Formats: sequence, C-alpha cells, structure tokens
Amino acid sequence: MSKNKSMLWIIFYLLLFLIGTFLAYNAYTKYQKTQHLLEKGIKTTATVIQFHTHQSDGSTMYKPVFEFKDRSQTKRTFESAISSNPPAYKVGEKVKIIYDKNDSGAVKTISFWGLYRWSVILFMIAAPFLIIGGSYLLYASR
Repeated sequence: MSKNKSMLWIIFYLLLFLIGTFLAYNAYTKYQKTQHLLEKGIKTTATVIQFHTHQSDGSTMYKPVFEFKDRSQTKRTFESAISSNPPAYKVGEKVKIIYDKNDSGAVKTISFWGLYRWSVILFMIAAPFLIIGGSYLLYASR
C-alpha cells in the first residue's frame, strides 16, 4: 500500500512539473513572437481616439482605442487588450506602437506590459509548478 501511495505522489508531482513545462514553453513562444515582431515589425505613432468601457467588479474599466496610418497611409484602428481604471492614456495622446505588415492582428504598444505581459504572466504561473514538481521529483530520485 505504501509503495502505491508513493507512486501516486510521484505521478502527481510529475503532472505538476509537466503543467509547468507546458506553461513555460508557451511563455517562451510568446516571448519569441514578440522578439520577431520587434525585429521585423514596423514602428509608428498612434493616437488614442476613444475608450471602450466595461464594468468589472463594480468599477468602470477603460480600454484605449488607437488610430494610426500604416505604410500605405491607410488609417487603421487597434483596441488595446489592457483595460484600466483610471485610464492609462488620454484622448489625443500619442503612443508608440509596432505592427506586422503581414498580420493585421499583430499590433502592440511599445511598453513592457504591451509587449511582454503574456510571457510574464504565463511564466509566473509556470514557476511554482516547475519548482514544486521538479523539487519533489529530484528529492524522490535520491
């Protein structure tokens, strides 16, 4: 019985380690895509034209909507995925962005959270899984 229980714990911690590995891999993939965008993308300046609002936990959250001209002088808009209260920008404010000319959905604000938020968030979630699962597996292998 004790050996079966020990094996269940090993499987459990191995599963934690695999989840952490999966999340860390996705964080790295997001980071690589951002690096590719920074190398190959087109930098320009966008203007905040309005805010989309929504309710979250009883308060109003503001998502900026940016307008910019691409290289062919076509006006494009981009809604930030990040909302905040108070608003992070003011209407009319100029913001540096980067976009991929081949992928209209690949537009990011040039800021730490604008570029790397998913890499950081995924790795923050992955780290405890990797540490707890990996530590137990190392301990069990001795």
